[in-house]
Parts: sequence; structure tokens; C-alpha cells
Amino acid sequence: MGEYRRRGRPAGRSGPRPGSKPGAGAPEAGKRPGNRSKVDPSRLAAFDVLKAVRVEDAYANLVLPNVLEKHDLNGRDAAFATELAAGAIRWQGLYDAIIDANLDKPRLEAKVRDVLRLGVHQLLAMRVPDHAAIATSVELTRDRVGTGPTGLVNAVLRKVAAHGMGAWIGQVAPDPARDLTGHLAVATSHPRWVVQRLADALEGHGRSRDEVADLLAADNVSPKVTLVARPGLVEVDELVEAGAEATGRSPYALTWGGGDLSEVPALVQGRAGVQDEGSQRVALAVDEAVVEGRDELWLDLCAGPGGKTALLASLAARRGAKVVANEAQHHRAKLVARGVRAAGAGMAGVLTGDGTQPAWAPGTFDRVLVDAPCSGLGALRRRPESRWRRTEKDVLELVDLQKALLRNALDAVRPGGVVVYATCSPVLEETSGVVEAILAERDDVTEESRFQLWPHTDASDAMFTAVLRRS
Repeated sequence: MGEYRRRGRPAGRSGPRPGSKPGAGAPEAGKRPGNRSKVDPSRLAAFDVLKAVRVEDAYANLVLPNVLEKHDLNGRDAAFATELAAGAIRWQGLYDAIIDANLDKPRLEAKVRDVLRLGVHQLLAMRVPDHAAIATSVELTRDRVGTGPTGLVNAVLRKVAAHGMGAWIGQVAPDPARDLTGHLAVATSHPRWVVQRLADALEGHGRSRDEVADLLAADNVSPKVTLVARPGLVEVDELVEAGAEATGRSPYALTWGGGDLSEVPALVQGRAGVQDEGSQRVALAVDEAVVEGRDELWLDLCAGPGGKTALLASLAARRGAKVVANEAQHHRAKLVARGVRAAGAGMAGVLTGDGTQPAWAPGTFDRVLVDAPCSGLGALRRRPESRWRRTEKDVLELVDLQKALLRNALDAVRPGGVVVYATCSPVLEETSGVVEAILAERDDVTEESRFQLWPHTDASDAMFTAVLRRS
């Protein structure tokens, strides 16, 4: 799972939150009803994605397919809209500083700021001619906001176009010699507290704090689509023939160079899936741990949305074992059931239940995975909006839940069995802090291994994994 959910708001949803305004990116009320827009569909789609993220608290990567379909976009037009939306969200910290530096008054209507973020991204990060980026932004303002702010948008973007990205960073970011953290925060478009926590995490996991610039830069690179060939259900060669390329790091991981994934039979049938290589390494850690004696029943304690469960079930089936998948939220449990539809031989069932109040007897399982809810600061490549939503308070609130889940996982495993604790965050409080706190309070648990992956060195999400054994 590895994705923190705000109370009452499910993570991983593709639609609006309950009670929110309907219609992501629908034309504004009163905006030229019945008239045909003069703005190209790609820029309209990008604006609609930013609006859905801002107004409906949506995740860009999940709302994007519906928006592209709504505007009938594919091929190069869809790629343009995707890059425009994702880039504007990813770089909004820097872009806002540049926009503010060119305003006479500090306040700006949110819809106008969205248009300006899109315009700045075209000017500074995409190969769009200045005149086209400015003219289309003015027209987008007229279409989606009204004629009032068109002059302001035109003036701000003309000022922005006078300099390149490097020059603007030099103007709006703090001097690195006096405030390196502040400089990196603006220059790489991350909140200052996130820069600090990631630097602390690098040092705490045995690396140099000097790597933080490379780590932040890696967060701003769109990751390749990674596939998993679920063992026993599909051979890697079948996906290679479909156009994928084996990574060579995991026996089941392949990168997808492009094309319509819905036309790959193995994915449609659930024999393969889209899964970051870091998540695959977590499932492999569960499978590769040595267990003496009985090895029949495994538990995935926080299973939603089900990607790791599907790989675990494939691995368990090869040993003659079965997996119980538990997920706290019913709609996510349904996603798990759909995700494991091809792995029937390795599945014992899918439960909806609170992992801190288990519905099974102590010592029931031989292997347990706790992929705990976390801040998600290790997956900022794939969810660019997350860096603007999370707070330090979120992290502190999650630690108690993470400890409670790990305690119950250790109670659920039999003596001699293993528990794998994982998060998609490298933040110390959520990773080594949780493991060491539990080790300090129990004398029946030993740690056998741990690893921390990084986007800038491992080409994966920053997954943390610790393997614990109950004596």
C-alpha cells in the first residue's frame, strides 16, 4: 500500500472526493455555452487536470486517463497534455516563485495561477515557441476564467520569457552559500521540510547528505513504466515479444517503452501488471526469507490496492502456500480481489478489516507482509502533487499507526516465522525509527536484514524494507 490516506479520503481513487464539486475540468458556468473553444484540446486537458488536483484533491496520474478520454486525445497530443500537466504540478514551487516575482500585487485567483503555471512550464521546460506559449495561455484564460485577467497573464508571461530556467533560479532562490536547504527547496521545487527530511534520511540510512541534490533531481524525472511478469502465470519472454525490455535487476521486472498497454493480453488478463521495481523487491524479500518447518499460509496485512498481493500469490503458489489479503477499506479490498484474479492457486481469500484489530488467532501465519500506510515521500516521481499535500504533522500521526500494525503482524506470525515491514518512504521516523522502537519493546523478535532503495541510484521508488523473525 504505502500511500497515506487522509482521514475519510481514500487514496488511489480516480474520481472526486465525496461531496466535492462534480465534473473535473468541466467548462466554467457562464463561459460561452454552446460556443466552440478556440483553445487546443491538449491545453484544455492539462488545465482540467490541474483543476481536479486543486479542487477535488485528485491524484494527477489517476484522473489523467479520464481527462484524455474526455478530450479525445491520443498519441502526441496525449503525451503533450500529460507532460504539461505533470510538469506544471511537479515544478509549481519554483514556478510560483517566478510568477510572484513578476506580480505587482501578491494575490492571484487560483484559476489564473493554474494558467500561468502551465504557461511558465511551456516557456521554461518545453520546446514551445514563446509566442505560442503566451498566445495560447491568454486564450486559455479567456476560455476558462474570463477576459478580465488576460492582460495580466500576457504581461507576466512576457516577463518570464525574457530569461531561461537557470537565470530565474538565480533570481528567486536563496543563495546556496548562505542557505543551501532553502536554495534546493526552490531550485528543485520541493517544500523546505521535505528537503530536510530527505537529507536526514540519506544520512540515517548510511549515505551522504550531499546526495540530496541528486535525490531531489530524480524526483523531477518522470519514471519509466515498469511491468511485473508474475511467475507461473507469464514468462518474461512473452512481455519482451510484446515490446517490453527486461531490467536485469529483478527476475520479473521489465520497462515499457510506449504503446497501448490495453493491447497486451498478459496485462488485460492479470498475468502481468504495472508495478514499480521497488515494490517487487519487497515481495521478493517476503519470498526469499528462510522459514523452517511449516510454510503454508502467508498474510498481506495492508493489501490495497493489491499489486504486491498479486506477486506474493504467484510466489506462494510455487511453494504450495496461499496468501490471505487484508485491507482496511472495502472499496480497496475490491481492487485487491480484481488484481489477484489470475492468481487463484496462491490465494486463500481477501478480507476487509482493521489490521490493528485482527480477526485471526495469534501465530496463524508463516510469513507476514506489513506494507504500512506512510507519507509516500519515496514515490514523488509518480505522484508529483504529494509533495504539496503532505505535512510534517502527517508523518508524526502515521508513526503510531505503523507501530501498531507491526506489533500485530508480529503477533500474527508463528514462532520461527518472518515479518517484512515496508514503506514507500525513506523518512527515518517511518522506517528505522519504527523498527527499532518495536525491537526495543519485544524480546521475541530479531532483525535479519534491511534495505533502503533510492530513485537516484536504484531507478525505483525509495522503498524501505526490514525482515524480522519471531523466536
